[in-house]
Amino acid sequence: MAAATILIKNGRLIDPAQGIDRVGDLWLKGPEVERFVEAGVDPAEKAMLLGPEDTDTDTRQAESAQADQTIDATGLLVCPGLIDMHVHLREPGHEEEETIASGSAAAVAGGFTSVATMPNTHPPLDNEAAVEFIYRQAARCGRCNVYPIGCITKRREGKELAEMGQMVRAGAVAFSDDGDGVADAGVCQRAMQYSTMFDRPIIQHCQDNDLAGDGVMNSGPTALRLGLPGMSAMAEVIMLQRDLVLAQATGARYHVAHVSTAGAVELIRQAKAQGIRVTAEVTAHHLALTEDACGNYDPNYKMSPPLRSQADVDACLQGLCDGTIDCLVTDHAPHSTEEKELEFLYAPFGVIGLESALPVYIQALVEPGLMDWPDLIRRMTIHPARILGLAKGALAPGADADVTIIDPDLNWTIDVERFKSRSRNCPYHGWEVRGRAVVTIVGGVVKHTAGGAA
Repeated sequence: MAAATILIKNGRLIDPAQGIDRVGDLWLKGPEVERFVEAGVDPAEKAMLLGPEDTDTDTRQAESAQADQTIDATGLLVCPGLIDMHVHLREPGHEEEETIASGSAAAVAGGFTSVATMPNTHPPLDNEAAVEFIYRQAARCGRCNVYPIGCITKRREGKELAEMGQMVRAGAVAFSDDGDGVADAGVCQRAMQYSTMFDRPIIQHCQDNDLAGDGVMNSGPTALRLGLPGMSAMAEVIMLQRDLVLAQATGARYHVAHVSTAGAVELIRQAKAQGIRVTAEVTAHHLALTEDACGNYDPNYKMSPPLRSQADVDACLQGLCDGTIDCLVTDHAPHSTEEKELEFLYAPFGVIGLESALPVYIQALVEPGLMDWPDLIRRMTIHPARILGLAKGALAPGADADVTIIDPDLNWTIDVERFKSRSRNCPYHGWEVRGRAVVTIVGGVVKHTAGGAA
């Protein structure tokens, strides 16, 4: 049986990996991209485009009639499927908060076709069988691509290296003890040395717990006024500084998770100038919110690293715009309502973001003019794909048919009660926002439309 075809007509195709920003028609055939035909092109220029030679009106109309499915993308943005390289899907162990199925549904609802899930599950993803389990569960639910990140150390205890080679064999795309930084410098050094054998990045949650102590929000005048224990920005900076020395010595690929402080941004900037193989990410909440949001003691503003000062937010914005910070992530961290309704001091760290991230990025970056659409999409597609070594993030002929279609002008209200996620701990509930993913296609199959999951 012939592969099904999808024609996405008249959309503005933005593919930073190929330097494309043009209006035209994108053809998908089965699980792959077939071609892109630019609108209004002179036949003499056709050789410079992707696709076959026939571009006359009669041929295009005939082809349109032959497509199994046609999507009118007039006025919409068509881009490679969005990638989030930092999520927590809670399975196995806390399926009441999220499952791979519910998290995947949330992902495609937010426009994400691929996510990388962190290993702080129960039990942790620290062995080959655990990594294989993630792939099996993701295939069973059949929503988006889910890539497991394996533990750096056994049981995330920071003492003994996990079986990294076996996890690579099973498909682990990176290694992290996220939720905790690897405190022992010797263990961290050995992890970096070992990771170079597989060319997989070490993803570090940069936090020195001796400095962070029992802090629940950013250390400073706001925490003092609220009577809450603070978490020093130096906790992030000190561990990062140590790790950059180790990364330089070992030649490892080192990725900084959820950067949140001005000091860390500057260290990464200097390290890149020195040729150290370092990359970094920042979350939506560390761009859109400050520590002042904690003023009403709402635990939905409690996360780790914590919301920081306006100066830290400004530094993260600058670092993202000048290329110091490579990509955008959600750090989607579901928790049950019962847990998040505890007092601020006792509630768990973490907020969800898969279904709300895109409009928050638009509000923080595109609307103020800090970034244009190609810049934003670059940091949500090809950059995370390259960091994780994924054959994703581009729409060249033969590439995987993972596509996100965005309505940049759609006004809507973020409502957690309509989320696909099992959890509701979102700090943006009730926000009036603009811009939304209206169609999500994974492997050439429509998985979500604005009206609901396909």
